[in-house]
Amino acid sequence: MEKNKGFNEFRSKLFRVISVGYLGDFPSVVYDVIGSAALVLNLVAAVLSTFDDVQSVCGSVLEQVEYWTVLFFAIDYIFRAICAKCMYPDKSEFKAFIAYFFSLLGIIDLLSFLPYYLPVFFPAGATAFRMFRVARVLRLFRINAYYDSLNVITEIIKNKAQQLLSSVFIIAVMMLASSLCMYSLEHEAQPDVFENAFSGIWWAASTLLTVGYGDIYPVTIMGKVFGIILAFLGVLIVAIPTGIISAGFVEQYTKLKHMGDYSKSIDMHFIKIQLSTKDKWVNKKVREVELPHGALIAMIQRQGNTIIPNGNIVFEPGDKVVIGAQALKNDTPMNLKEVTLGPTHPWNDKFIKDLNFPRQTILLSIKRDSRTIVPKGGVKLKQGDTIVVISKVHLPEEDEIQV
Repeated sequence: MEKNKGFNEFRSKLFRVISVGYLGDFPSVVYDVIGSAALVLNLVAAVLSTFDDVQSVCGSVLEQVEYWTVLFFAIDYIFRAICAKCMYPDKSEFKAFIAYFFSLLGIIDLLSFLPYYLPVFFPAGATAFRMFRVARVLRLFRINAYYDSLNVITEIIKNKAQQLLSSVFIIAVMMLASSLCMYSLEHEAQPDVFENAFSGIWWAASTLLTVGYGDIYPVTIMGKVFGIILAFLGVLIVAIPTGIISAGFVEQYTKLKHMGDYSKSIDMHFIKIQLSTKDKWVNKKVREVELPHGALIAMIQRQGNTIIPNGNIVFEPGDKVVIGAQALKNDTPMNLKEVTLGPTHPWNDKFIKDLNFPRQTILLSIKRDSRTIVPKGGVKLKQGDTIVVISKVHLPEEDEIQV
């Protein structure tokens, strides 16, 4: 049991290091810098190695850069596989690893280093394996986690996924119909050019998407007329997904711009809580936390930084969470009072059940050091306790709070 507890603590610390770092979290920030530098160096080396002049002069240096950066990718993958349980806290150890293994980022991480080592075991496939190294370029998407502007693009694609798929479907239908029509019109005149329907699809794709390579083109009168019509349709069709994404950008930035006015427009109240290692929210994602209707997680403060929460943010011990709730209409504000028990306070060293509270006073909670104690009859009050009550009468040493 102790071994499992120690391993879980080690894994939590490791997960915090390999996750996106925040100012004040020095090991995590250093790991992020090393990871970004390794990726940039690897890509630079991959590009420079394609130049014969550079390869002849700096070939050994480029090989060393690739060796060490790929080794880092392999170690990073092992770390993330070990911390899969932290990424998927609701799954078992094995299912969490499988979920990471088959996730998009997991596949990219695996292909970042595996093709480099496969030729050692399968020399005959060295050329094919080398082609898979292009997956390292996809690791650039990990940088998306560091910049809110790139996260906006991800949010737009998610929110507009159905509209984008619909536009792609329309383009695919138009390409298929156009290829069959052009094949029928041009096959007899150019049997070597429009050999089959696939030749027509290639022409339709280059025309509809306004690329126009010019390697395949119609020569008959009807073919040219149809090509002109399709070129005009291509401009209109390509504008559909462009317009969807542009509208998504406007909506997203307008939402972010007016988010600060949200609390004023609907009159919200906010509270701040700090998470400890024992809280149920720790290691859970924001979208996995159930809140009452009308309540929302407005902000997370971590290591002195402010995080605007999205569904994938994972709560960590020590996070300060700001929770907002819409004010009830025609609601009368409650006046809460805090009473700190000084050395001469009459409630010192007395049980709650023995206190004679006024009828207009209700004891809500007791704050003792860093703990919050639920008030019960068997709880003894001590010097230094801070008691929160609802009361319409005067209490000694009280501080009033309006909620």
